[in-house]
Amino acid sequence: MAAKVFKMTVAGKAELEAELEYLESKGRDDIAEKLKVARSYGDLSENSEYDEAKSEQAKIEARITELRYQLDHAVIIDSVDKDAVSMGAKVTVVRKNDKAKLVYEIVGFSQSDPANGKISDESPVGMALMGKKKGETVVVEAPIGNIEFEIKKIER
Repeated sequence: MAAKVFKMTVAGKAELEAELEYLESKGRDDIAEKLKVARSYGDLSENSEYDEAKSEQAKIEARITELRYQLDHAVIIDSVDKDAVSMGAKVTVVRKNDKAKLVYEIVGFSQSDPANGKISDESPVGMALMGKKKGETVVVEAPIGNIEFEIKKIER
């Protein structure tokens, strides 16, 4: 089976690289210190501080592995058509049913953070917006029914 490709912007890749560097240095150092302190409390079989530190260490190592894989399989997407929605674009849309103004940044799956307006190009809204231009209307099929958005602005 072919490896998954992680599409991302240059800025998105830099964010992941910075996180990886932090975890491999400061993150690992911090957890090593927590383990050292927890070991000093004695019997490890009933040492909740040690168990917590080991759990945190496992989470950090899993995230490091995940970041390395994503970065090893990253493909930088650079838009050709600057007038159309593409990876890395900030898109201002108005939802037609309630006139709500929304701003989305189109990013790769690994960079998505919907709570902060970063949506994946693979999400329903992201897919609907990709390739569209200012003034166009897109329809997104959602569980609550179709939602129409009008593209008001595209920024880089």
